[in-house]
Amino acid sequence: MGISDETRVQLTQRFAVLLPHLNERQRRLAMATEARLLGHGGVRLVARTAGASETTVRKGVFELEAGGEPLPEGRARRPGGGRLRAEAVDPDLVTALLRLVEPDERGDPMSPLRWTTKSLRHLAAELSRQGHRVTAPTVGRLLKDSGFSLQGTAKTLEGAQHPDRDAQFRYINEQVKDHQAAGQPVISVDSKKKEQVGILPMAGQEWRPKGDPVKVEDHSFFAGPHVETAVPYGIYDMTANTGWVNVGVDHDTSAFAVASIRRWWQARGSSDYPQATRLLITADAGGSNSYRYRLWKAELAAFAAETGLTVTVCHFPPGTSKWNKIEHRLFSHITMNWRGRPLTSHEVILNTIAATTTTTGLKVETALDPGTYPTGVQVSREQLQALPITAHDRHGKWNYTIASAAGDTPAPQGADERTVARILALRMLADPRLTGMTDTELGALQAQLAPDQEARREQRRYVLRGGRRVATTGRNRSLLSNADETLVTLVYLRQVCPQKVLCDLLGINPVTIGQAIKATRQLLDEQKISITPTVVRYFTRAKDLEAFITQSDPEQVPMEPSRYALTAPALTGMNRKALHALLEELVVPYAAAIEKRRYRHRGGERRPGTRGGVFRQKITDADRILATILYRRRICALETLAELFDVSRSTLWNAINDVLPVLDAHGPAITPAEHRYTTAAELLAPTPAKNPRHHHVVL
Repeated sequence: MGISDETRVQLTQRFAVLLPHLNERQRRLAMATEARLLGHGGVRLVARTAGASETTVRKGVFELEAGGEPLPEGRARRPGGGRLRAEAVDPDLVTALLRLVEPDERGDPMSPLRWTTKSLRHLAAELSRQGHRVTAPTVGRLLKDSGFSLQGTAKTLEGAQHPDRDAQFRYINEQVKDHQAAGQPVISVDSKKKEQVGILPMAGQEWRPKGDPVKVEDHSFFAGPHVETAVPYGIYDMTANTGWVNVGVDHDTSAFAVASIRRWWQARGSSDYPQATRLLITADAGGSNSYRYRLWKAELAAFAAETGLTVTVCHFPPGTSKWNKIEHRLFSHITMNWRGRPLTSHEVILNTIAATTTTTGLKVETALDPGTYPTGVQVSREQLQALPITAHDRHGKWNYTIASAAGDTPAPQGADERTVARILALRMLADPRLTGMTDTELGALQAQLAPDQEARREQRRYVLRGGRRVATTGRNRSLLSNADETLVTLVYLRQVCPQKVLCDLLGINPVTIGQAIKATRQLLDEQKISITPTVVRYFTRAKDLEAFITQSDPEQVPMEPSRYALTAPALTGMNRKALHALLEELVVPYAAAIEKRRYRHRGGERRPGTRGGVFRQKITDADRILATILYRRRICALETLAELFDVSRSTLWNAINDVLPVLDAHGPAITPAEHRYTTAAELLAPTPAKNPRHHHVVL
């Protein structure tokens, strides 16, 4: 009896609906059931209808007739089928694999993969090299079976903890609670990472149409020769859960940090806390708000005087910045908000920060700060000691209070006042009595050096950035212009005062002054421009130099125990004008004689690495000549003379031996003095001929 066409059609329809939803074993058993029901010829018909092999259908029939137990849920085959696993064939495979991926201190120090990424491909290649033939997917399965997984690094090791770490945390918590209970503002401050403005890659991902990512530059370190930057400095109000971000375009200095706090107070703080008399600031131990920076404290003192607030600052211990509230209450949310989004303009940055919110009600305001905050500003130790700062009993370096100026106490200088003072000091240094030039001659020298100075400045930038054309704003934000560097170098080479006096006058740190003098001096040497020094290094204190320029009688300065007292006519045997002319005449031939001697001693050209300062020793060339004149006059013994010049006896004796031939060849006859002093105090004792208050100065 044959199988009807109707049966064939029904079988085709059932297979089309049922078989796509079954696994391998279920399809085999379903086809075997249909074949058994059809009887003779059913196996061939079912196989042709389902598009399967007759052997597969026949195997299913045998399974049904055998009456085996159903397989466990989730299995399509009985256990034991297929090839043996790699670890069964090679029992040493897992041991060899674990030896490669174990921590370095427990693994083989000679392993080729110790300093290589332990990817599945690298591990499989190394195992195969060792004789364990295995594929990358098998390595992944073996690692999972052994309890391994892909993991990144976890920032949990804090290193050596400061012994006062926990105590400082508790103290900060006490201060915060005290200020909040009294209704006083408490803020957490810090600066966020500086960002370049442009179509640059940003970490993270953002939803966009598939296959249409935002196209950005392929190198994040370069966006053009004059790219703008953004320096976000945040202030987080811990009580109100509000943020305020000041986005600067210059350097992240202490002046910028305090300017950000000042702008927050003017925009929000004064209106949110109209009755406030105190302000608590919690900050990191480093960065622009470091407890080590004098400028940070000086700017806060100016802010306290301006607002009338008593400012208390509590710093977190070094290495614990993640505990600062602003990090995880404000900055983390800003980073998440602009992930995967190029910061193409300052407007985009401001709008993205201002749009940052959280489910807990965080609100953020922001503003652009176009101000300039150059580096290199110095606050002297004396200026710091004059500030109204009181250290707390608990770790005074980290915890201190700055009182507002009251009564007749002068207010501390702010950034603007320091800038004005620097401008006035530069005008003072341009005095012809200090430079030895008229204003016209000084201007001509500055114009002559300006092109080379600009070229040298650009060359220095090129060297510092390793030959790469990195992004810069293109603005000159240095404390000293090219003309200022020429002026400072001229005064220094004239030996009017040492670098320390220049630093105190200008409020600039020694590194900035030193670099300016070094670069400008090289240009002077290249252009064969010589600077004639003054005869004596007169000013060792900034206030003496200021007094010399500002007083009504410019030829008199306040009396100070110094070497200038040794130029008195009673000691030298000539008036100061004649002594000045003699010293100026002898300085050049003496310097030439000394250079010839040094040239012979070193056997040729100057060796690299020699110090290039003009004050290499305590005694200058003019001082050596003056000491030789006094020695020829037999004013006092050599030991007393060495004490007066604050040098050793051997140093002074060598100097005298160097000067004597020059003095005999170019100078007048020196006659012995009528009186010989036995001690330095006796020689410097005031006499009717020496005014204890004032004396004549010639530059």
